[in-house]
Amino acid sequence: MDFRFLLTFTTLEWITRLVMVLVILRRRIDPSVALAWLMIVFFQPFIGLVVYLLVGERRLGRKRRRIYRQVRLSARSEKRAAAQYQYVTRPEVSQEAMPIILQAERYGGFPILGGNRVDLITETDVMIDRLINDIRKAKHHVHLLFYIYGNDGTGKRVADALIEARRRGVACRVIADHQGSRPFFRWSGIAGRLRRHGVDVVRAQPVNLIRRNLGRIDLRNHRKLAVIDGLIGYAGSQNVVDPDYGHRRVGPWHDVMARFEGPVVGDLQTVFVEDWGYETSEELNGDEVFPELTSRGVMAAQVIATGPGSNTVADRGEVLPRLFMSAVNTAQRRIIITTPYLIMDDTTLLSLALAVDRGVRVDIVVPRKADQWLVHTAGQFYYQGLLEAGINLYLHQTGLLHSKTITVDDNFCLVGSTNLDRRSFYLNFELTVAMYGHEITRQMRFMQTGYINESVPLQIEQWRQRPIARKYAQAAAALFSPLL
Repeated sequence: MDFRFLLTFTTLEWITRLVMVLVILRRRIDPSVALAWLMIVFFQPFIGLVVYLLVGERRLGRKRRRIYRQVRLSARSEKRAAAQYQYVTRPEVSQEAMPIILQAERYGGFPILGGNRVDLITETDVMIDRLINDIRKAKHHVHLLFYIYGNDGTGKRVADALIEARRRGVACRVIADHQGSRPFFRWSGIAGRLRRHGVDVVRAQPVNLIRRNLGRIDLRNHRKLAVIDGLIGYAGSQNVVDPDYGHRRVGPWHDVMARFEGPVVGDLQTVFVEDWGYETSEELNGDEVFPELTSRGVMAAQVIATGPGSNTVADRGEVLPRLFMSAVNTAQRRIIITTPYLIMDDTTLLSLALAVDRGVRVDIVVPRKADQWLVHTAGQFYYQGLLEAGINLYLHQTGLLHSKTITVDDNFCLVGSTNLDRRSFYLNFELTVAMYGHEITRQMRFMQTGYINESVPLQIEQWRQRPIARKYAQAAAALFSPLL
């Protein structure tokens, strides 16, 4: 009996291995990712099979992909686009910025729009105060979409403003990521209070062991977005949460949010409408949701919304890597990048190294300590390759640098929710806004320079002398980087 059981068990193990080899090899994924999965399946075939079914595919599930595409077609109909852009003239920009403009429009679907005004907000409390002030002035609707809506003092302050607006007859809709905002959705959390007062609250990407059509369970909506009356929009890296994000040992988090007025707000609204329709099957439209937008400034901007299910390229997870490489390849003098998480693939590292080879100064600012040990430790594995390539690496010393920004020469800059890591590039729903022109790029670089001044440069000889135990820990953590 024992022999038959062992034979059956061993046979099933090898059948599982062989089937999973065929499944993994048929996918168009990075060989390092495929190798990581094959190692897991080879050593633990049944565990590997279950884990692969849960988090192995970069897909939403057939039903959710169909819903997403239907909502997207409706939200970006020709009629709506014509009404939205009829007062907008395509702005003049530098020739160096054209590659990223064209790629962002082709893969993200949004054109570059002139006539915008933007304020960069770097203080958490200031940003929350301004958001609350805008909510209190709202006349028709308030739309909030955040990865983390904290069940804390900041979350309660924003909730109070939403409830007050709802009492005035303002429609208030909130999307929060289920995983990122778990305390918010608990029975005693703020979500229940908002619902009792008539605020519509929706979980983004609800976490269930069995997703619709076995879609991947760890896909996250990582966007940070607010739209008030279709006239004011916010986008960037900050969540609705206390400045320490609940991680008091790490210290205050440093974020940046951009507050927009002008035609680009219509595209930010479109992103919210798509995500709302995707989660609820409710179509939001009409002149109050998409009011006529006129010029409010001189800045040109372009919304870049990425995530699984957007289009063929996005399904393969190639939009953000292509845009990043385009941005790097246009640089002639200087690139500054700030990111809390840094997990490089070979192509990204090569594009930065080639920029250094042609005389471009590349500065990357990362936090000295972070809230996620495994991701942070895996990222440290890549420091030596960056330093050896001639890239300047700065360790930010005060709190946790959470701003996700890129500036390229004096031509353009990017701000949003996207980290320089594989999860943001290939898995999450992310939101980035590209802003074009000398003035806004210099403003962003001034902010980045402030981060550099609060940092310590990492020297290659110093890094090579780190303890051997740390080297092994970083190398071991990096083995998981294709799956993080």
